Amino acid sequence: MGEITSLSGRDVRQMFRAATRWLERSARYINSLNVFPVPDGDTGINMLLTMRAAMDEATRSGDTSAASVTQAMAKGSLMGARGNSGVILSQILRGLASGCEGKDTFRSRDLAEALRKSVDLAYRGMSKPVEGTILTVIREVAESADKSSESSPDDILAAVKAMVEQARVSVEKTPTLLPVLRQAGVVDAGGQGLYVILEGALRYLLGQDEDSECGPQEVEITGSIDTTEVGYGYCTEFLLEGSKLDIDAVRRKLNVIGDSVLVVGDESRIRVHIHTLDPGAVLSFATSLGTLRQIKVDNMDEQHRDFVVARPESPASSIATVAVAHGDGLIEVLYSIGANRVVHGGETMNPSVQDLLQAVELVPANQVILLPNNPNILHAARQVPPLTEKDVQIVPTTTIPQGVTALLAFNQDADLKANVAQMEKAISAVRSGEITRAVRSMSLDGMVIREGQAIAFLDGRLVAADDSVAQAVLRMLRKVHFEQGGLLTVYYGADADSNEAEKLAESIRKSYPAQEVEVIAGGQ
Repeated sequence: MGEITSLSGRDVRQMFRAATRWLERSARYINSLNVFPVPDGDTGINMLLTMRAAMDEATRSGDTSAASVTQAMAKGSLMGARGNSGVILSQILRGLASGCEGKDTFRSRDLAEALRKSVDLAYRGMSKPVEGTILTVIREVAESADKSSESSPDDILAAVKAMVEQARVSVEKTPTLLPVLRQAGVVDAGGQGLYVILEGALRYLLGQDEDSECGPQEVEITGSIDTTEVGYGYCTEFLLEGSKLDIDAVRRKLNVIGDSVLVVGDESRIRVHIHTLDPGAVLSFATSLGTLRQIKVDNMDEQHRDFVVARPESPASSIATVAVAHGDGLIEVLYSIGANRVVHGGETMNPSVQDLLQAVELVPANQVILLPNNPNILHAARQVPPLTEKDVQIVPTTTIPQGVTALLAFNQDADLKANVAQMEKAISAVRSGEITRAVRSMSLDGMVIREGQAIAFLDGRLVAADDSVAQAVLRMLRKVHFEQGGLLTVYYGADADSNEAEKLAESIRKSYPAQEVEVIAGGQ
């Protein structure tokens, strides 16, 4: 194929539809590029769901001009944006729409101008832009498009080729710009996602077969994701007991059946978590290996439609609170201390901007305080205020303990400004620790971590690794300067039982006898 002088709106729609399908083939790999050795990587699925929302809106658009198609994509991506990567991607598409405003077709010079706007919007959208991320990639891609439009002003194919090559180079050097990536031995996940999207667009322009067996660079294709409609499937969890269980073999099989696969345990007992469109196939496979216990299957499509956890309507008030949480126990805690609505979401299942907006619109008040309770939801929450006529204020909670403390500080008799100030002051005194198991061996922050070890984070920073959960917790707590008579709450998740949690609490009480220690089943 030679030069391509311009693209119609229909071409743009088809090109990005092909790019979305190409991204689907790489989502699992992108998910794996989380910089911490924990099973919370969701950048690939966040970017995929954001692109699906963009293309869904573009498909509904009746007009086929470049302006209308890109405007529809920008609208769809903003409402469907999930996580930081999804929000940044929506800003990139918004810049694309801005560059196409009033245009029926899309030329190389238009693309360069649009990408300059994308860069500006993406950087302005972050309170603290960090180089070595998707921001660096889109900035350098925009620079390459600008150079290409100067040398080949009528060849959009040449511009896209230059953009893809620059994206590849930019992604490869992200570890040199961001030390945490270099320590973990990975590239930036969001940058990789953008590279894959651009690569998919180029393949469409070159007329390359989408169904070819080769996949995006460095991507191992282990399954497929349904492309006919946006679907979430079933969150399936269970405990598998047997003899001489092969964890790696189970993981490989489940990676073919679904997404967000977590398989941990030993030869006699394995805990499984998987998102799949066919839970029957998962359970049938598992029963062939042993006995299943603690089976839980949740319909995530219904959760998406009914993401606000059912509760009787709260009485009308001047100020309402909306919080985000995952886990029946955590949700119950938030409601019990005054949350008006709880949006279902958290790690690996970030709610979209649309989800958060809908919750804000449903609460019986014109003034709303939104508590994201997760750093990867905070950026999406900040997109909500301009989308509603209500006065929405974000209290930047990044953990559940911060969210709990903020709600406890809420005063219904105070005005909105005073409440936000008081809640922000309250969360500044909270220390949040998180405990999980490492899913891979690596070195990070001068610490050598082995796969399967208990690892502890304090306020988001890795501080301890140990074969014993209790020892990891106690090592983490040594980093905290407790005040006499303070409260320490242990929220234990779905993979821990009450006896284990109580033993941990007793170890803490012995080490810190002046502290009040409570144990709550969080279910996260």
